[in-house]
Amino acid sequence: MSGERNSVGSGGVLMTTRRKVIAGIALALGGTAINPSRAVAAGPDDVSRTAEAIHQEVVFEVMPKRVYQALTETRQFDKVIQLSGAMQAMSLGSTPTQISREVGGTFTIFGGHIIGRHLELSPGERIVQAWRVVDWEPGIYSIARFALDEQGTNTKLVFDHTGFPVGQGEHLSAGWKANYWMPLEKFLASA
Repeated sequence: MSGERNSVGSGGVLMTTRRKVIAGIALALGGTAINPSRAVAAGPDDVSRTAEAIHQEVVFEVMPKRVYQALTETRQFDKVIQLSGAMQAMSLGSTPTQISREVGGTFTIFGGHIIGRHLELSPGERIVQAWRVVDWEPGIYSIARFALDEQGTNTKLVFDHTGFPVGQGEHLSAGWKANYWMPLEKFLASA
């Protein structure tokens, strides 16, 4: 994994390094606090040593404020969803996109397939969400963290996703790329 680069269209780049994966795993271990009943004791110290985490980095050719708005404003993110093709490709519900702009506020996206609550909103800098797929067991929420770093006229989005059910990592990682980063890049390029 060290130094591996995957292209995300003309303007976006995903990067994964061993150090970032290790950091993501450390974050994931903290994510079990969201639903402690899901943690499985690994031994006499009652600490789980099993977790998955996703770490992705994408560069967008716009300022952080634009990326933040696209991810937090209902009408803009609904356009991103339409560009992803997810609504046509999957049998998602018909619930409209709704995104609160307040800390503690809720969001419903992808036809109601993804729901959650904003834990932290720092305009142009950071979004932290309690995030879940509706078919996960009740009460299971993961943590999705979007950090926006200005790099000249570009934005480096550093994304970490932790605390999701074991075995979902590959599916979720592919979903972030196909349903968030690639259509977000198209949306931002057209705006």
